Amino acid sequence: MDGTEGNAGQPGPAERSHRSSVSSVGARAADVLVYLADDTVVPLAVENLPSLNAHELHRAVREVLQLPDIALDVFALWLVSPLLEVQLKPKHQPYKLGRQWPELLLRFTDAPDDDVAMDEPSLQFRRNVFFPKRRELQIHDEEVLRLLYEEAKGNVLAARYPCDVEDCEALGALVCRVQLGPYQPGQPTACAVREKLDSFLPAHLCKRGHGLFAALRGRGAKAGPGEQGLLNAYCKVKEAAGGDSGCEASLSTHYRAYLLKSHELPFYGCAFFHGEVDKPAQGFLHRGGRKPVVVAISLEGVHVIDSREKHVLLGLRFQELSWDHTSPEEEESVLWLEFDGDNEGTPVNRLLKIYSKQSMGRPCPGPWLTAQASGWPLSTPQAELMSGLIEYCIELNQTSELAAPQETVSGPPSAASSLPSSAQRPQLQRQGSVVCSRLQHLSTIDYVEEGQQIKRVKPKRTTSFFSRQLSVGQGSYTVVQPADSLEQG
Repeated sequence: MDGTEGNAGQPGPAERSHRSSVSSVGARAADVLVYLADDTVVPLAVENLPSLNAHELHRAVREVLQLPDIALDVFALWLVSPLLEVQLKPKHQPYKLGRQWPELLLRFTDAPDDDVAMDEPSLQFRRNVFFPKRRELQIHDEEVLRLLYEEAKGNVLAARYPCDVEDCEALGALVCRVQLGPYQPGQPTACAVREKLDSFLPAHLCKRGHGLFAALRGRGAKAGPGEQGLLNAYCKVKEAAGGDSGCEASLSTHYRAYLLKSHELPFYGCAFFHGEVDKPAQGFLHRGGRKPVVVAISLEGVHVIDSREKHVLLGLRFQELSWDHTSPEEEESVLWLEFDGDNEGTPVNRLLKIYSKQSMGRPCPGPWLTAQASGWPLSTPQAELMSGLIEYCIELNQTSELAAPQETVSGPPSAASSLPSSAQRPQLQRQGSVVCSRLQHLSTIDYVEEGQQIKRVKPKRTTSFFSRQLSVGQGSYTVVQPADSLEQG
């Protein structure tokens, strides 16, 4: 979802291949190709394809893969191309949406007309954005764990999930264990890792020299920093898995370990949108401009990620923000995020303006949020989609919190109950970590209250412009209803 319109956005792993999911169409039957996270294909021979909905195709995939019932909640069907990703609701008809793909591209992307004409989506079986991370650790079916592992691995290797070097090495070591088996001292492990380095680490950590010196690098040459760190971490996986008993851990153990480590990334399992933010003014002429960003929204909060630098610019839990969206009669709409900040030592409220493409023209049967019962208007700008997703995630969280005490009393203990909860897991707090906010790289609007007027910058206000936020009392964000006489400075 590099953007979620249903969840819609512009892709990451989708860039690996550009393929069609309908291989042949007859009077009544069609061969449908559904792609898994590891790029393998599930062929389905179906009748009356144009009338089939996503729920029926989802069931067919589960039957072929012999997945347990939990897979209905874990995974969803997606339409994915290099230009757009869409998570389908159960009632959506993939064939019809595929036929309307050019129209969706025109409404939700800025792709050139030539690219739109050539683009064709594939049908993919991927993680459901609304499936909570905590429930993943209660899954025991190896194939379900494997599919989740493959998807998370693809996002890490594609740098869709920005990771610090240490975490890339730890995650890559688990991939080594899965693909190469236990680490064996004295075996040509370094050569095997070096030959497939881009299968274990993101591309920016696999850079090697070019030319004569690279050609002269022999089999026994010293490994580069990323490669050596990977080998060191790989060596430790065996100790953690097999211990002194000498028995090897099952693949399920390593899949689960990979997911547990991935859960430390605040944007794991997010829906991704593309947008732009203002750059801070620089130089004598105070020129700013805009920078492309990815807005990652999950059940836990919102993260704004620099598309080029692959690091977080802003990370907020829902308890820490207010938000709203505006949809001007122009080419772009805006998502506003408001949060507490500091301006030269004085507390302020900050506004971040995220620009997104405006949906124009006549309504289209758009792909909206999977679990939303009521649906949205058919003509919806991405800012409104992001705003709606934030609101829906908060509603899901509140519903889960109400149900949690009942589940604790009535639910049987599981093997996963001894694992640390998401609240207990260590957070990434390294200085300079790619998951830490970089507010200095953002241009925000700071506001302060002076008497009965809200004025721009020169800080300190407790009044929110927006009514959309988590219920008072559940978060740290303090809201005072604005008086009628307040006005923007």
